[in-house]
Parts: sequence; C-alpha cells; structure tokens
Amino acid sequence: MLRQIYDQSSRMRRMSVFPQHGAALGHLGLSANEIRQEVENNTSELVSDLVNQSARARFQAIRSLPMPFSERKIIRNRVNSVKQSKTIIPTNCGQQVSRSFRRFRAGLASARQYLIIWHDTLKDIGGRFGTSVLSYFLFLKWLLKFNLFSLIINFCFITIPQIVHAPNISSVTGFRGLELLTGVGYFNQTVLYYGGYNGEVIVSKPGYNMQLAYFFTIAAYLVLCGVSLIYSMSRSFQKNFVLDTGPVSGGAWRLLCSWDFSVVNEKAIQYNKNNLAIQLKESLSERLQEKNKMDLSDRIKHLSLNVLAWLLSLGLAVGCSAGIYFLGTDPELAFSFNHSPNDLTAEASTLLLPVVVSIINLIVPILYSLISKIESYSNPRAKIYISIVRNVILKMSILGILCFYWLDFVPNSVSCWESFVGQSVYRLLIFDFIFCLIGIFYGEFLLNVIGTRCIQSLGVPEFDIARNVLDLIYAQTLAWIGIYFSPLLPVMQVLKLFIIFYLKKISLSMNCQPPKHSGRAAQIQTVFIALLFFPSFVGALSMVAFTVWSLKPSSECGPFQGLDTPFHTIFSWTASIQGPSETNWVWWIFENILRSELFYYLISLIILVITYFLWQITEGRKQLINTLRQQIVNDYDQTPHFNPNWMNTLPLDM
Repeated sequence: MLRQIYDQSSRMRRMSVFPQHGAALGHLGLSANEIRQEVENNTSELVSDLVNQSARARFQAIRSLPMPFSERKIIRNRVNSVKQSKTIIPTNCGQQVSRSFRRFRAGLASARQYLIIWHDTLKDIGGRFGTSVLSYFLFLKWLLKFNLFSLIINFCFITIPQIVHAPNISSVTGFRGLELLTGVGYFNQTVLYYGGYNGEVIVSKPGYNMQLAYFFTIAAYLVLCGVSLIYSMSRSFQKNFVLDTGPVSGGAWRLLCSWDFSVVNEKAIQYNKNNLAIQLKESLSERLQEKNKMDLSDRIKHLSLNVLAWLLSLGLAVGCSAGIYFLGTDPELAFSFNHSPNDLTAEASTLLLPVVVSIINLIVPILYSLISKIESYSNPRAKIYISIVRNVILKMSILGILCFYWLDFVPNSVSCWESFVGQSVYRLLIFDFIFCLIGIFYGEFLLNVIGTRCIQSLGVPEFDIARNVLDLIYAQTLAWIGIYFSPLLPVMQVLKLFIIFYLKKISLSMNCQPPKHSGRAAQIQTVFIALLFFPSFVGALSMVAFTVWSLKPSSECGPFQGLDTPFHTIFSWTASIQGPSETNWVWWIFENILRSELFYYLISLIILVITYFLWQITEGRKQLINTLRQQIVNDYDQTPHFNPNWMNTLPLDM
C-alpha cells in the first residue's frame, strides 16, 4: 500500500517537473495545481498510514521507502508532528511501555559510561599511542576486576564475620613501621593472614561455620577465575587466530584496512605510519625467506647460535632458581624472625629473599635481550615470542622453586606455617612493586634523558609491551598463590594496580614512544591471556589444591586446626547433616555422586565430546571462510575487464 502511494505521487511529481517535449500541462489533462494537490493528498495518505503503525513497523517502513534521504526525513518529521498533535491517549499501551523502556535503557547506557573506570583515560591513550599500547592498559584493567571481585567476596564472607566474632590473636605487638615492608610483627596479629581466623561456628540463626566459609569462598573465587579465563581465551583465539588467517592478513590487507582510526594525535599518527611501513617490510621479508632458503652451512651456523643462546638462557634460569632455593632454606636467614619476633635485625633479614628475587626479575631479562643479539632472527615476531618464552621460563622456575620450598620445607619448620607463606608472598609483592617503580624511573625516564640529550642516536625508548605484561602476569600469579594464605592480599594488589596504571600513563606520555614492531598486537594479546591461564593460574590452582587436599594444617592457628587436611571440613559437615531427613539429600549427593569416580569420568567424557563438537564447528567455519574467499577470487577472475583493443572487436560494417 505504501509503495503504491509513493509510486503514484512520484509519477505526479515527474509530470509536473518534466512535461513531454515542452507541451503545456493542459494537454496532459491536469494543471500544475491539480498535480501538486494530488501529490499532497498521496503524501498525506502515506503519513496517515504510517501514523497508525507501531513504532518498529513505522521505522522499517520509512527506511524501505525508495526515495531520497531528505524526503524520507520530511515524511518522518510529518509523522512525528502528527503523533505529537494528537490529544487523545493512544489505545496501544504496549507502545508507551516499549518507548519508556527504550528511553530508560538508553539512559542507563549513557550513565554506564560515567561509571566505567578509566573510560575517558583509555580512549585518550588509544588516540595518542594506538591499540597496541592500549592493550597493556586494558589487560591491567582486566586484572584489576579480578582482584576487586576477590577483595569483595573475601571481605564480605570471611573477614567481616571474623572481625565481628573477634580474630584469633594470641599476643599483641605494637606497630613499628617496618611491617609495611616485612608484613610481620603487627600485621601478624590481624586478619590479613590465615592465622587471624579460627574455625569456630559463629552463634547466629542459622549458625555461620567459618571453616566452610573460608573453604567455599576461596574455591568459588578460583573456579570463577578459571571459567572467566577459559572464556576470554577462547573468544580471543577465535577472533584473532581462527578468523584472522588467509589472504586478508597479508600485505594488501595491512595497506588498505589496518589503519588505526582511533588515533588522533599528530605524533601518534606519524608513529603509526612508521609502524605500518615496518609491518609491510616484515611481511615482505617473510615471503622472501620462504623463497630464499639457506644452504647447509648457514643452517648449521644458525642452529648452533640458537642452541648456544638457549643453553645460556636455561643456565641462567636454573642458576637463579638454585640460588633462591639455597637462600630460602638457610635456617639462619629464613626462620630467625620466627624464633625472635622482637628483633628488628631478624625482621629485616626476611627482606633478603624478596630483594634477590626482584633483582633477578629486573636484571636477567636484560641479559636475555643481550643474548638474543647473537641470534640472527630476521623475523621480529619470532624474536618477540622467543623472548616471551624465556622470560616465562625464568619467572615460573622461580615461582616453582618457591612453592616447593613453601610446601615441603616450611610446614616442618614453622608452627603457623600458613601465615609464614602469606608473609613471604606479601614481601614478594611489595618488592615487585618497588622495583617496578625503580624500572619506571631508571628504565624509562633516564633512558629518555640519555636518548634525547646525551646520545641522540638512541632516541626515545620504546614502551616494551611484552615485558610490562609479563610483570603483571607474575604479580597476579603471586596474588593467586597467596589468596589462601592471606585472604586480604587483593587489597594490596588493587592499590598496586591503581598506582601502576597512572605511573605508566605518565611515563608513557613523557618518556616513551609506541613500539615499532607491534604488528598483530591482538594475537600477542591472546598469547598473554593464554599465559595468564597456563602456567600462571593453573600453577597457582595446583598449589592451593595440593595444600587443601594433602597438607596437614597448623595445630596452633587458622580455621582448620585439628583436622588432618583442610578438605576434611567437608567430611565433617556432611556427617553433621546425615541424620536430619530434610538435609539427608545433601549427604546422599555428596556420598554417591561427588565422591564417585564414575561421576567425574562422565563429566570428563561430556567435556571431551563438547570440545570435539566445538572443534568441528571451528574447522567448518574455517573451511567456509576459505571457500568464500576462493569464490571471491573466482568471481573477480570471471568479471569482464576493460579491453584496450576494444576497437578491433567492432563489426566491419559499422
């Protein structure tokens, strides 16, 4: 109906504007006023039909009208004026409710932008330095959400009930200031550590079991972190690896479609131009490497240099790990404060291990970069990945040795060993933050001064995204390890991430430039998420699980004192609910399902089947994408092109 009205009005409009061969309008049987009147009547009828439709149908109808945008806008304005001029209440209340809901949702969306933390700051960073640098700050913000969530649930379900019930304190020590670095002394008497909690049932209606609260709060947080990491990793992998393959990721795509339009700063635009040129050179060099293969002697030389570099890197990692183990197991340094808690010298001696670990994490990556100079990697992306792998091996080796020391040596030497582990993690986080500040000043500020004023050939230092992200992963791994031994450890991690965000932003603006080799930053971001899951999260989860399932808790402190393992609190709880008929079903589920090997076998089988189906779906999508790309190429080949010899194709009798 609407199209018929529009076609009739269009014919009338053409008759009034374009009379045939200059004939008068009277010869057509209609005058100009009659034609205008007919057009106006048709337009009015079109507007009346649109007014009577629902909002969604009216919107779709106006969009589908085959007329210029200006005329559609005039008709829309007339429809809105007619709707507003009606004084009667519309009979369709659903439209009013739908309109109010849309306005409310739009208001929430606009207000949500003001509540999002660092929204404008992140837009400014992306506009000045590009998406590759922005990915670091987005990763930092993502970790901040993890720690905020942990802080909220731990404080609400563990700390507040314990504070109300009174913490498990045996003695009182005054605050001396050194506790801010060591984490012992006064802090040892608070709910910051495992020893500040007890396993009593708080008298209330119903009773609040601190053992169950401590166990299930930590377990729920770790499970939610694992699910979130798996989901984020799969989405990022699908977006940046599965769908970003094939011809579209070649040089033509980079040249025509890879420009970062969020950049508005002139200096950043020039950086992006240089970055794009470097990416094109890298793409061309990769293709040349495929064509120009090395001869046997060059291959042997290249392989020998790589083996030498890897031997040096692994030797450094093994040597550092061994030194940390022997330093940690020295009883005079490790446990002197545990035997004399009022001795400031003994308290200060506990700082030696975290200082050594932080120095290793600061110096050895620099040595790795020097070792990489002897390797002849022509592909910068391969060089970046190898540097990431070596740094991950170093950091995870150190954490592995520390975890082995904490779980094998400490429980047999310290009475309240869980609090001792929490204090050790606290000191590592504190000195990691201090050395991060030192790196910002000496590694970025002084290099900028030297490169711009003293040795100008060095230039402005680049913002090392890989090293900074690996530092965040290392600190987050410590936070996950210490969550069981220090439930309020996320407080320090949240403060640390807040301060690092603003200091890195200031240092980036004043001292650094975007990295030149930042091609495929989204794929590197996926690698960082994968590293955060494995080995970071999986390693921390394994340590906490081993502590809960296998180690005997301290008999003098903590909520699980008196139990064989912390997991036995579940057995005690299920035994207490076995008798009453209203809770007997919970005991049956635990005994016959959760403790059954068949249940976990079926769960594993279902997960494998789902994984197989998702893998098949992914493979089908990849094949479909390749088929469509090939079809585009074939259609382009079959499209008729301009023939420069078109004159020779004309018939001779023309």
